[in-house]
Amino acid sequence: MSANTKIEGYMINLGLTFEQIDESSWIINDEDKGLEQVAVIAAETLVVVRVNVMDTPEKNREEFYQELLGLNAADLIHGAYALEEGKVILVDTLEFDTLDIEEFQATLDAIGLALAQHYPILSKYMNNGGSPPA
Repeated sequence: MSANTKIEGYMINLGLTFEQIDESSWIINDEDKGLEQVAVIAAETLVVVRVNVMDTPEKNREEFYQELLGLNAADLIHGAYALEEGKVILVDTLEFDTLDIEEFQATLDAIGLALAQHYPILSKYMNNGGSPPA
């Protein structure tokens, strides 16, 4: 089964609102499920699910990084926070060959939950007064 067919089929079966960007990339925008601008990328044998969370803060970086690492260690079911080009991202990598709809849904649920639960913690570090990046 092709990545396109498998991943798109899962998103349809889960009732997600999404847009296909290219042959192997989609953006999920489903406010009801707490998933906004979540990218799903099928790359070779992996499926990467990622979302930009916020800009890397300009102040209190050491405290922020400790907070972020603490969330990674104790409060994330799937995935991890990471830094990329001045942004904090939340990312999970899944194996395409063994991926089933339950694992895909669990990843999306965990990302949506983390974004909702961690926003009050992380927003105090945002450079622009509490708004995540576009």
